[in-house]
Amino acid sequence: MLLIALVFANQITLEAYDTPNDDGSSITLEWQSDILIDSYEVFRGLAIDGAFEMIGELRADRTTYRDTQVVRGQEYYYWIKAHGAEGESRSGVVGPVRAVAHIFNTSRINIALCIIVLFLAIIYYITRARRGEKLYIRKIPGITAMEEAIGRATEMGKPVLYVPGIMDIDEPETIAAMSILGRVAEKTAEYGTILYVPTSKAMVMTMAQQVVKEAAIRVGRPDWYNVDNIRYLTDDQFGYVSAVDGIMVREKPATNFYLGKFYAESLILAETGFSTGAIQIAGTALPDQLPFFVAACDYTLIGEELYAASAYLSQEPVQLGSLKGQDVGKLIFVIVILLGVMERIVGLDVIYSLLSTVQQ
Repeated sequence: MLLIALVFANQITLEAYDTPNDDGSSITLEWQSDILIDSYEVFRGLAIDGAFEMIGELRADRTTYRDTQVVRGQEYYYWIKAHGAEGESRSGVVGPVRAVAHIFNTSRINIALCIIVLFLAIIYYITRARRGEKLYIRKIPGITAMEEAIGRATEMGKPVLYVPGIMDIDEPETIAAMSILGRVAEKTAEYGTILYVPTSKAMVMTMAQQVVKEAAIRVGRPDWYNVDNIRYLTDDQFGYVSAVDGIMVREKPATNFYLGKFYAESLILAETGFSTGAIQIAGTALPDQLPFFVAACDYTLIGEELYAASAYLSQEPVQLGSLKGQDVGKLIFVIVILLGVMERIVGLDVIYSLLSTVQQ
């Protein structure tokens, strides 16, 4: 309920109302005074003729107060006392006023419009991808280098090592890693190169086995698939890293893939692979681990490039359309931001006002 009450008493005008666009947790007071004031005291009560308690003491330059210690739906009454050179003045009692939750925050409509634009762009490109249209996706160097790295391992007669992170299959990074694994398995099966996939979770092992098996069948090499090369090691973080490092030292793979979710073990894996002379391609969405991969690996998929690689390699219409739609949405937002900056430089604020989410 929105209730506005105005009271004129001793040259003080007080207004109390439910704070708009909130969750029903506050009531806002505003007042005006035509006399010289040193300070204000704000009082609140539950009944117009009941007891009132002081809930705030404010400086003379304040003309608003937000009462956040309210119960949603409870009715309240307010009045203020002003201290000045002419003595004390007080307003009359205003109310009843109660705080209610608002379904929509009208000050965030601009954010809703941005989401709608992005959503429509994604739907548009998913529809085009499902029709079989060829969508241009920016090439990522790490993806381009995958086939070359697998070919190098084949020429050297050495295996390929694929590490899908240390988290379970419910993590988005692990799902993306499984999608990329399908493409890597196709190439290794086609070339007849040994592929090792050590995992730290049993469910990841099961899914990896299925992905690699299907990839071998797709390229007509079901005999290449060896279930023993895709194994579960341990759930322990550093126990798993030690086991993978042991595989690197013993088997000396020519190409190492680290794609998925990694934590403190990222540099240990990358340093060991670097010491064996392998080509290393890494990718993760965790910003804290990216510097280690960038420093020790030949190619690194940074952040969302891991998901982009999954869409690019799988050529799945929904993933491709989503990726293309997000890229177009980002381009639109960047253009709007640049226009806003140029506008502010010349002293205008139309775009700034439309997109501002900070209440002044």
